[in-house]
This record gives sequence, structure tokens and C-alpha cells, in this order.
Amino acid sequence: MPNSVFGIEASEVKHKIGNLIVALTEIEDTTGEFLQVLDDGRVIDTKGWNGWDWTHGVALFGLWKYHELTGDKKALDVIVAWFEDHFARGTPTKNINSAAPMLTLAHLYEAYGDRKYRAYLDRWGEYLMHDLPRTEEGGFQHIVFNGENRQQLWDDTLFMSVLPLTKIGLLLDRPKYVDEAKQQFLTHIKYLYDSRSGLWFHGWTFEGRHNFANALWARGNCWVTIAIPEFIEMLDLKEDDFLRRYLLDTLHAQVSAAARLQDESGLWHTLMTDESSYLEASATAGFAAGILKAVRKQYLPAAFEQTGVRALKGVLSNINARGELENTSFGTGMGSDLQFYRDIPLTPMPYGQSLSMLALTEFLQRTL
Repeated sequence: MPNSVFGIEASEVKHKIGNLIVALTEIEDTTGEFLQVLDDGRVIDTKGWNGWDWTHGVALFGLWKYHELTGDKKALDVIVAWFEDHFARGTPTKNINSAAPMLTLAHLYEAYGDRKYRAYLDRWGEYLMHDLPRTEEGGFQHIVFNGENRQQLWDDTLFMSVLPLTKIGLLLDRPKYVDEAKQQFLTHIKYLYDSRSGLWFHGWTFEGRHNFANALWARGNCWVTIAIPEFIEMLDLKEDDFLRRYLLDTLHAQVSAAARLQDESGLWHTLMTDESSYLEASATAGFAAGILKAVRKQYLPAAFEQTGVRALKGVLSNINARGELENTSFGTGMGSDLQFYRDIPLTPMPYGQSLSMLALTEFLQRTL
């Protein structure tokens, strides 16, 4: 195994991932500043490891990818313990974001075959396919714990719900799920892709038919950069498949735009075309992971590898001694103006830890 690639030591990366895992399980909201209190009295903890939301779903996926590549037992133990604990408590209300952990559960079931997981995959798959509210044209309405978001499409839906639906469909042999997932990618591209820049808007509403603040938000864009290569790989779409070509044209346009906007630090601004907005590390980690994977799979030209490497080095420089990814913006709802995005606070979050793991695990692929 090479000791160093791109001037980065493999041993350092493994050490960093170990620290990220420890910090992930220790993150907590000590002040209550980041808790979501719902109208019915429920309290949703998106920051601490004991909650169940998209933040934890993303975190589980980063742990899984590291375990899948290296066989790391600690990562697997953390995943299994999280699911066992939460299944014992009972699953939460189903929505776009709370479906995110099902992506990792599907991988876990596929790899280790624990039969009790199948019923959960069946139930959540049926929810996404048949019970999830839809927008006009059949889009997945971005309903979450604290909001119906009526007739709204958001760019993170592809990662949080469409990838889980795809994996469940493949695993349980339900081709209708896979067809639906393909349609969701096309619908979201139709309304969220900005043809002028190649980037993606955060959201779209059919009520008024607009893209809200026209925010070209970095973390929202990085979900797409991750989701497209995952989707193509998951379905094993062939080179002559029209959907593969369409998705890769879309990804190429996005990454080309992102490469032009990358800061010298390797990071991106939270509003990608606004240098007055702060540099944000979790989006950078997501871009690094997606770009490096797309280059490795030959979905993108090799020239983009340097963009991914610069991003990876920027991520490494933002992991502190405690193993926390600094300069991570908190969970971000739909903004009505651009200042909303500039004002989102920075705090370590589970998805920051996990997106870093995804990026660093992609680096480790280069050492095999």
C-alpha cells in the first residue's frame, strides 16, 4: 500500500478518520441552542448522536463506506448500536429526512443479512413510494419534522430519500421503486438546475413557481455531487444508457462551475458565487467525496481530480485536534433571501463528520 498519495500520508488519513468517528459519537448540544421543538412537544436533536434525522442518516452512510472499504470493526459497531438502540425506542415520524438512515440499513442488510432489518426496509420503502406527499408532476415534496413545505422540491431530497428508495428497490426486487427514483432525478434536475451557471438552486416551489432566493448554496450542491455518482454506480448504468449520459452531463456542468469558484484554501463559500459569504467545510467535504469518486469511476475527466484533491486538503486542515470538522454550517432550511444563508451559525455536526469520512475514504481508494 502506498504510504503517500498527493502528498498526503495514508496513516494520517486513517488516524483522522478514527478521530472523526470518536467525535461523531460525542457531539452534543450542551445549551439546547440547536434543538428543534415541534408544536406537538417533541424535541428533535439534529446535533447530538442520540437523535434520528437526516444528520444521522448522512453520518451512518459515511461510517458504512469506511467500513465497507476497510472492514473497520469500530465503524460497524457504531452503526449497529445506533440502529439497535433506535429500533428499541421506536422509529420516528416518516418524512424526507428521517428516511436517510434507510440507505445504510439497506447496505447493512445486504452485507450481513439480519432478517429483522427487512421489515423496516419494506415499510419505509412503501412509505416513500406510496405515502410520501407529492408536488405537481409527482415530485417528492420535501416534508420534514417541522414543516410540510407544501409543493416544494429541495436539492437534498435526492440523497436523503431517493438514494434509499433506489437501494431498497434493488435489494427487495421492486423495479417500480427504481423507476420512480429515476423519475425523481429527472424532475429535480428540471426545476433545480441553473442552466446559466451549471450549479443547483436550493429549492423550487410550485406555489408561485420560483426558486425562492435563487440561492446557489454549497452544501445543497454537494448532495448532488455525491448522489449522481452513487446512483449511477448503484444501478450499474451502462455507458450507452441515456439516463447515465444525461446525469453525467449535468454533473460535469456542475463540477466545472464549482472548480472555477473554489477558493485558494480548497474550500467553497457557503453561497458559491458570493465571496462575502463564509467558507464552509462540510460542503467542501461533500464536493471532495463526489468529485474524487466520479473521477475514480471515470464518470468525470481526470483533470477534475486536482479540484477534489485541493478540497480534500482543505478538509484535512479543518479537522481539529478533537476530531471535529470546524467551519460546518448548521442545518439549513429554505431561505427567502441570501442573507439567511450568510447568517447560519457554524458548529460541529454529524454530517460534517461523515462527509469528511466520505472524502477521506475516497482518498484511501487511491492507496489500494
